[in-house]
Amino acid sequence: MSAAWGTIGVVLLIEVVRVSEAVTRTSARLGKIGHLAELLGRVGPGEAEIAIAYLSGELPQRQIGVGWRTLQDPPQPRLAATATLAEVDARLTAIKAVSGQGSQAARKSLVGELFAALTSQEQAFMLRLLSGELRQGALDGVMIEAVAKASGAPAADVRRALTLRGWLPAVGAAALTGGVTALREFKLEVGRAVSPMLAGSAPNVAAALDKAGVPAALEWKLDGVRVQAHRSGEEVRVFTRTLDDITPQVPELVEAVLGLPSDDLVLDGEVIALRPDGRPHPFQVTASRATSKIDVARLREATPLSVFFFDALRVDGDDLLDLPYERRQEVLRGTVPPALLTPRLVTGDAAEAEKFFTDVVRAGHEGLVVKSLSSPYAAGRRGAGWIKVKPRHTLDLVVLAAEWGHGRREGKLSNLHLGARDPEGGGFVMLGKTFKGLTDELLAWQTERFLELADGPTDSWTVTLRPELVVEIAFDGVQRSPRYPGGMALRFARVLRYRPDKRPEDADTVATVRSLML
Repeated sequence: MSAAWGTIGVVLLIEVVRVSEAVTRTSARLGKIGHLAELLGRVGPGEAEIAIAYLSGELPQRQIGVGWRTLQDPPQPRLAATATLAEVDARLTAIKAVSGQGSQAARKSLVGELFAALTSQEQAFMLRLLSGELRQGALDGVMIEAVAKASGAPAADVRRALTLRGWLPAVGAAALTGGVTALREFKLEVGRAVSPMLAGSAPNVAAALDKAGVPAALEWKLDGVRVQAHRSGEEVRVFTRTLDDITPQVPELVEAVLGLPSDDLVLDGEVIALRPDGRPHPFQVTASRATSKIDVARLREATPLSVFFFDALRVDGDDLLDLPYERRQEVLRGTVPPALLTPRLVTGDAAEAEKFFTDVVRAGHEGLVVKSLSSPYAAGRRGAGWIKVKPRHTLDLVVLAAEWGHGRREGKLSNLHLGARDPEGGGFVMLGKTFKGLTDELLAWQTERFLELADGPTDSWTVTLRPELVVEIAFDGVQRSPRYPGGMALRFARVLRYRPDKRPEDADTVATVRSLML
């Protein structure tokens, strides 16, 4: 399956790598934008989408079926950088296309050929890109401004096009090749996913009401899979928050949409697996059911999905994105029966809102999303229009190991391996990892402290520690996970603070963590 490396594009991968490193080193937003815009101003028509995707930490192919094991032990790097963006993209497309018997070995061989054509600097970049760990600060907001600067198009036009197209690399490529004219050709299309509107966060209900304004709508925050349902005639397509098409995996949703009176729809909502008593299954159960492509009929019978819609983007040919939330709700409730609507309360009374929040959490759900009645559907953006409120869970855990960081965290021990105490078996059981919540000061302190606690051999990736340091961790929930010895993992774990006042034997137990999973 080997292919020759001929010259396809004009921008080299090493140029993108150097810009990525420059963005990582630059703290000022305008500086990041400048580095990105300079490169984007030089890419050719066939390279723009690739460059924007790589600099955003994504692949144009989305997923190529390459796991961490396939990326281990790369071949000797080249000394000279010659690989172009188009060549690398073509090779990744070939890797994704591999299927059937022997595909794992064939894929590994192609990955080896790809890495053999790269310098050590390029290999390190590609390793982080393929493993999803390329964190360099080129977020959508920064990239939008960079695309605007490089193309000469107003940032507002870039954002609007992103709302309608849903994927920034495609929007950026259109701006760079066709300017404002190309951007204004993007329309809301049934069957093409739109970037979902995102919610900001607040520590409590009162703070969320202050941000949204009163009265506001309080909607249940379900711990399900975000879905966007499109219907044109008798055809329905369903997309996830990441814009992946999961239509075959969610027949309950397809049937629900086909049962609605309108045959021209774009709706926003969630699917969730509920127990017979109405309480939700752990998120992992829903996620596994909604993404599994094998034996869907059997899975549906064992774990049915419930469907709840909370917004309407289009109904009967009318685009609703720019209408205020209150008006979109009127249209939604005139189209979707109550049984398929996310429960909500409209109120300006803080006490009533707090009680609603408490009831939702007691029912086993994540919390609330507080929504301004006047907010338009700002796809792909966070703001004061939607604010999520969730109860905060915390655990005192022990740091078992730490991984060396990349980019601006290079030279610092960053990613923590977290363990709960196991009174029965002795020792500690790993529950997952986190690098979130760490300030520069904390990174510097923990690197020094971790090296003092280093236990046994270390490598270029991980340092094993004596289990002596207790850290307080906030998280959103506990899910089942075969990846870790305890069979469970923390969701969205983040560091709150270290607890020098606590000994390892004071850490929370495996049983305590497991009780939170029920």
